[in-house]
Amino acid sequence: QVKLVESGGGLVQAGGSLRLSCAASGRTFSTYAMGWFRQAPGKEREFVAAISWSGGRTDYADSLKGRFTISRDNAKNTVYLQMNSLNPEDTAVYYCNAGATIGTLAFSGYWGQGTQVTVSS
Repeated sequence: QVKLVESGGGLVQAGGSLRLSCAASGRTFSTYAMGWFRQAPGKEREFVAAISWSGGRTDYADSLKGRFTISRDNAKNTVYLQMNSLNPEDTAVYYCNAGATIGTLAFSGYWGQGTQVTVSS
């Protein structure tokens, strides 16, 4: 079992940056691939970024490459999402999740409660 708690969301002006954190409970955090998804109002949840259990592999939504960076600290049981050059289209609830592999994250049952990110123009 893994419990996930996101933090770091908030209101930011266009062009600004935010760093989201996701703290995980459980001693097996370092064995899970971790991911970030987001859901904007009226839209389906979409993939943002993912990182393997070791941190050696990362994956990003094509539209976000170069602006967002995912990282993890297994000693702190935490995964991060650094978001730069934010624009209003990035406004969404951001969710952290854990899964066996990057490829199975979307089907995982381990999700956080989400953190709201609002980008003003």
